[in-house]
Amino acid sequence: MTDSSPRRATAADVAAIEDLIDQAFGKYVARIGRRPAPMDADYAGMLDTANVWVLSSPAGLVGALVTHARDDHLLVETIAVAPGAQGRGYGPMLLERAEQDAHEAGFTQIRLCTNAAMTENLRFYPRHGYVETRRAQQDGFDRVFFTKALPPRV
Repeated sequence: MTDSSPRRATAADVAAIEDLIDQAFGKYVARIGRRPAPMDADYAGMLDTANVWVLSSPAGLVGALVTHARDDHLLVETIAVAPGAQGRGYGPMLLERAEQDAHEAGFTQIRLCTNAAMTENLRFYPRHGYVETRRAQQDGFDRVFFTKALPPRV
């Protein structure tokens, strides 16, 4: 793993973010039967409406994170790590950045969802303090919803 930490994405990062998302989520197309939602998101548009973070290594972009402030929680919209960089601690590093976003916005709760077919995620999130809250169909996807409670920042 590199010593770098996530940095805010810029317009110059959008093409690399889209490529990373396609690499990270492409393996799920066959499982789900269609492209996962993150593969069709407007990352350029999100630069003005969300917190968009990237994580780089000497080899290039290895991670991306998109969070949105909601009324009473922070939503993790997308989190992705390049397939060749998985297992090196980048995912937890991005989740830590999401927690910082939540604290900075004054929230004590983070929410996210994943597709039920993304079985790796169903194991990953609970290992990092996320609790499954429900399963439901949303936008034509079988989604699993998770929440993580954060202690109030002192």
